[in-house]
Amino acid sequence: MPNDIAGVTGSILFGTREQVGVGRGLAEFRAGRPIVVKSRSELLLCLPVEGLDKDRLAAFRALCAPIAPRLVLTSLRARSLGIDADEPVALELMSDVDAGTILTLVADATSDHVFVPEPAGPAAMAAIELIKLAQVLPTVLVAETTAAIVNAYSPSIITVEAGAVARFREKATQSLAIAGEAYVPLSSGVRTRFVVFRDAFGEDPVAVIVGTPDLSKPVPVRIHSACLTGDVFGSRRCDCGDQLKLALARLQEAGGGIILYLAQEGRGVGLANKMRTYKLQDAGLDTVDANTTLGFDDDERDYGVAVRMLQMLGCARIVLLTNNPAKLDGLAKAGIEITGRMPIETPVNSDNRRYLTAKASRAGHQLRHVIASLTPGDDQQEARLVP
Repeated sequence: MPNDIAGVTGSILFGTREQVGVGRGLAEFRAGRPIVVKSRSELLLCLPVEGLDKDRLAAFRALCAPIAPRLVLTSLRARSLGIDADEPVALELMSDVDAGTILTLVADATSDHVFVPEPAGPAAMAAIELIKLAQVLPTVLVAETTAAIVNAYSPSIITVEAGAVARFREKATQSLAIAGEAYVPLSSGVRTRFVVFRDAFGEDPVAVIVGTPDLSKPVPVRIHSACLTGDVFGSRRCDCGDQLKLALARLQEAGGGIILYLAQEGRGVGLANKMRTYKLQDAGLDTVDANTTLGFDDDERDYGVAVRMLQMLGCARIVLLTNNPAKLDGLAKAGIEITGRMPIETPVNSDNRRYLTAKASRAGHQLRHVIASLTPGDDQQEARLVP
């Protein structure tokens, strides 16, 4: 087969070279294996800190030798350790720094270890972005390498282009296609149609169409981030499950609507990291500081996929069921006409009161019922709330 035809055929079957590289890089990071990240000026060997132990650290040091590995942290994690940083930083690791010390540096609320930070280069910054997309701890061990050394590795190590990481979300969104759909009657009596989408990287967002919404008019829409603990098991630590039930009832009352159910557990940090934030919250942090202490933004979600799903469903004007102004802004900027907002106010209990208070006071969620539920004994919390 001529090379040009082979190239076209390969692109159709596997996607572009950069898409394949990013997809494989994500899989490697999720599995805890090293990859190489390449920028114009750097070639870095990168290993996730997730799951690090003494044997994995020793193996990585041997792989990097004679170069000493560095630890790359997000700016938010660096600031939580008292390092003034606006961008990711790299910390040099002496030979006596063990796996336990590294894990303390990346996941504990505090650390008494002192390191001199250096700016992280473009390849290291791309590695941080990729590892956040993989939803594991947003920290990587890195070491400079060369093409000759990379080519000598056996088994071979996946190479990811730094620029391709920056284009990942857009490429994934544009590759979205409908994979399957069927009518699904719910135990609550609501009759729905589940439309399952799939992108080129294997994600499966779902549109739950309630009733028969009139697409010629503004359609009630709920964008719901998956929450295993709340949606499935009824956790009292959040309001997610209650919001989902209320949204279904509201859409049925309205005669129809759409719920977009997205794989954005823990505001986009993933289930394991959500459990880590819970542990930090149990130690005294609120939901915002718990995320940033681990090195994530307060909210890692991107609503481009929601916009694309609505467009593919033929839904251009919506009434959004939300308390979160960021969702309104994100959809409006992407070209979705929002004609109104419907609040989703769910019960406040002793286990989620602090969580909801932080959402209202620090993330700007419009939760006036939370403010109203505060008792005179909640003076400290009430003073922090934004009216």
